[in-house]
Amino acid sequence: MTLAILLSALAMTAIVAVRYMLTSGFFAWATARVRPGLYKGLEPQIRKEIWWSLASAAIYGVPAGVVAWGWQELGWTRIYTDIGDYPLWYLPLSLFLYLFAHDTWFYWTHRWMHVPRWFRIAHAVHHASRPPTAWAAMSFHPIEAITGAIVIPLLVFLIPIHVGMLGLVLLIMTVMGVTNHMGWEMFPRWIVHSPLGNWLITASHHQRHHDEYLCNFGLYFRFWDRLCGTDKGLSQRWQ
Repeated sequence: MTLAILLSALAMTAIVAVRYMLTSGFFAWATARVRPGLYKGLEPQIRKEIWWSLASAAIYGVPAGVVAWGWQELGWTRIYTDIGDYPLWYLPLSLFLYLFAHDTWFYWTHRWMHVPRWFRIAHAVHHASRPPTAWAAMSFHPIEAITGAIVIPLLVFLIPIHVGMLGLVLLIMTVMGVTNHMGWEMFPRWIVHSPLGNWLITASHHQRHHDEYLCNFGLYFRFWDRLCGTDKGLSQRWQ
């Protein structure tokens, strides 16, 4: 059993690492074409971002591997594969529940990471990316990586979700994490400044967090930032 769990954790680590390299690599390639020269002179920083991100992939892989093994071998989780187990309307609802729960966890742990002591110990690694690049989304100190690695594995024990919807959650998490850090806004202004855009976090919003540190803490939605008075709107360079 121990060997099976270890192999599952190693497999998930490899999956997370490859997913990171492919997604960040694609958007770094896109940046070189859409915003040529944006990352000029940042090669040493990018190498550090990749190093920290691959270390984070190993940390993310351990709980993911345990959950994957438990799901397949023991049926531990509330992940289901038969689409008829729940009504079809539950599919988008479960997606929203996961994103909102993840966003809530991220907002409050992120604010905690900005307490000066914990910022110095852990979160400073992420903010060492000045400016952040498409390679920075997983550039975390191990302490911060642990806080991010446990949330989805915990949710699958609490909230039922179809395996396809879980894959979509992970896809959204990965793509938004990368695109929010890549240093330019991929969405047109009419989306960013639309009623929907005013509640979603994109690069225009998250860049201001990296510019000013004590605002715009959310991951997907601006709900908690607005409720708690920490939303300062879009980066001044892109307003």
